[in-house]
Amino acid sequence: MKILANDGISDLGKQLLEAAGHTVITDKVAQDQLANEVNAQGIEAILVRSATTVRKEVIDACPNVKIIGRGGVGMDNIDVDYARNKGIHVINTPASSSQSVAELVMGQLFSLSRFLHDSFKNMETNDFSTLKKNYAKGVELRGKTLGIIGFGRIGQSLASYALGIGMKVIAIDNKRQDVQVKVTVANQDVLVNMTTETDLHGLLGEMDYISIHVPKQKDGSAVLGAKEFAQMKKGVFIANAARGGVVDESDLIEALTNGTIAGIALDVYENEPNPKKELLSHPKIACTPHIGAATLEAQDRIGEELAQLIIELAK
Repeated sequence: MKILANDGISDLGKQLLEAAGHTVITDKVAQDQLANEVNAQGIEAILVRSATTVRKEVIDACPNVKIIGRGGVGMDNIDVDYARNKGIHVINTPASSSQSVAELVMGQLFSLSRFLHDSFKNMETNDFSTLKKNYAKGVELRGKTLGIIGFGRIGQSLASYALGIGMKVIAIDNKRQDVQVKVTVANQDVLVNMTTETDLHGLLGEMDYISIHVPKQKDGSAVLGAKEFAQMKKGVFIANAARGGVVDESDLIEALTNGTIAGIALDVYENEPNPKKELLSHPKIACTPHIGAATLEAQDRIGEELAQLIIELAK
């Protein structure tokens, strides 16, 4: 089988596929040329990350494609139901990047709490004593309450880290369920029993920190916007490493201006790969370029999982 890994694949994943007799092509194809190249090269499987989209038009134009794979969790860049209705296998790797995303978010929460993102930008060009005074009101995470909106694999992994440093965790999901979160301390696993809550709006005021881990909404609406910001505790910190659009960016600027939100970390944006400049330059926003799953370990796990799924399907 010829496989196009248009957004790349780890060396391990490529080696496993080639060892099973498949051909893996990693040359990047422009989005507007995707269908033409897939047909010209006889591609039967398309693997993507977040950069490449596989919509109805591509699916219709490529009748020989048997598998569409997404390296990662969200599949909003693929018309999943349409592809499956046409008999195409659509696969993803939901477990492989959970730890990497959770660790990025923890780093973001620490960074926001001590203004690391903004102080770093200003160290070379401003007076040391003035900066020391400007950034002298940091806060500690231990003892604070973290609200996790979306309590799937990533949310639970984040909860494990947060509980491990002494934070209180409120888990929000679309249904109430009992969950055991594994916290590893000194090579020992401690199981923490948690119950997810469904009343997001009723609990927003109790959260000192919020991290959102939900897919892009089908109707395109934001999960956090002006209504939700108005219900939050003044001075809250937020992280979004889920999907652009789940936080309303226009309402966000207003909430930062009036002090409701003390700071926010964004790894995802509504207009990727061209985020609004006012987000990138804002002193209360810590920006990263959609790197939640971009660790060497996660890429190996993603490549290995994709390879194993494809090898099984090819049989």
